[in-house]
Amino acid sequence: MRVDRFLSNLPRFNRKQVRLLLVERRIKVDGQIVSDPHFEVREFSRVECDDEVLQAGKPPRYFMLHKPRGCVSATRDPEHPTVLDLILEPEKDDLHIAGRLDFNTTGLMLITNDGSWSRRLTQPQTKLPKIYYVETEQPITPKYAQTFAQGLYFAFEDLTTQPAELVVLGEKCARLSIVEGRYHQVKRMFGHFDNKVLRLHRERMGALVLDDTLRPGEYRPLSDEEIQLI
Repeated sequence: MRVDRFLSNLPRFNRKQVRLLLVERRIKVDGQIVSDPHFEVREFSRVECDDEVLQAGKPPRYFMLHKPRGCVSATRDPEHPTVLDLILEPEKDDLHIAGRLDFNTTGLMLITNDGSWSRRLTQPQTKLPKIYYVETEQPITPKYAQTFAQGLYFAFEDLTTQPAELVVLGEKCARLSIVEGRYHQVKRMFGHFDNKVLRLHRERMGALVLDDTLRPGEYRPLSDEEIQLI
């Protein structure tokens, strides 16, 4: 939100007062004097007027979770455990999932209270590659890679998937890179060849790699360097 709009939304200031406050350089955001009315104020920003705190802000939080099987990618579910049930942190209601995984899919999941950060992670324009390890019921032939690279037509959505990269690791296992997150996309891609996915595990999202020291169900905060990768 623009700083002038943020200030105008406070009952104590009218628009004329807001303009004066900015011109007189009496507003600070995160310790920085702000005079530009377009300056962006976020929910995490500390906003002060003459050293009086108008918004204390709250710390942004970022977690990496190794999602186990049998866990729902949701904040609440009446029947099954959710990924947020695994997060033992205060004020969990502020957290949300950035990039969901199916019930029995395992691997890297990111959880945050920073909406802007998670939108960069998941919005289609970013085309952030998601890397999966896949095991199947039937052998994987070279035809798979050719077809995935061309894109597959999904009649339900009336769309063709973005090109995907498949690297065959063994007779029935492969590593797949996709830039989308359609409903059951990986299973439907292999289903095109009537080949059932037996195991699906997300290893990375962009440059963020699942910490191999995390066991299923464990999590840790992201480092500053990892946060900046998105």
